[in-house]
Amino acid sequence: MTPTRILLVDDHVLVRAGIRALIESMDGMRIVAEASNGREAVAMAREHSPDLIIMDVSMKELNGIDATESIMAAAPATRVLILSMHAAEEFVRRAMKAGAAGYVVKDSVPLELKLAIDAIVAGEVYLSPRVSRHLVSALSGGDADSSLDLLTLRQREVLQMIAEGKSTKEIAAILEVSIKTVETHRAAIMARLGIRDIAGLVIFAARNNLVTLDPRGN
Repeated sequence: MTPTRILLVDDHVLVRAGIRALIESMDGMRIVAEASNGREAVAMAREHSPDLIIMDVSMKELNGIDATESIMAAAPATRVLILSMHAAEEFVRRAMKAGAAGYVVKDSVPLELKLAIDAIVAGEVYLSPRVSRHLVSALSGGDADSSLDLLTLRQREVLQMIAEGKSTKEIAAILEVSIKTVETHRAAIMARLGIRDIAGLVIFAARNNLVTLDPRGN
């Protein structure tokens, strides 16, 4: 039997090591690559064409949900399992809208990860039991869209990096675009959100879980 080829994405080395050990104990599974953030994940997905991507959510430069959207746009046959510490409905709604095939919270028992992988490989969708039951109606269009839906994927990338404290020059280098292009994106973000300054963008990004503000300034 051909093994399921897996790309593992998490920004914590020890977490990746633990997940790798767990997956390698399963029959028919093989880790083909690892990435530490969403931007690396997109590049690794293009390079290795994995069958399944196990994706963290909260990562620098490009979060796992927006990375999932990028990957699904380029390779819709790829299956993505979100493995996250966040159990809130908004995270799950956004992940599934981005194209994820499953969502498991990190404090689940190891058996649940195997169940999720088996289900997704079989073409099914898997949601952790900890996800609230009324999420089903939200995914069916019962709930209003998030304010983040006002922004394009590229605008969300720029917003996240602005909120992380990166300069316009740094963002331009990461995205391989001109400084003027980044400034244009920033202006468009402010216009769409009705926000007039960087501080407001940072607060918006934190409230919408793109970044986590550290009160100690670290």
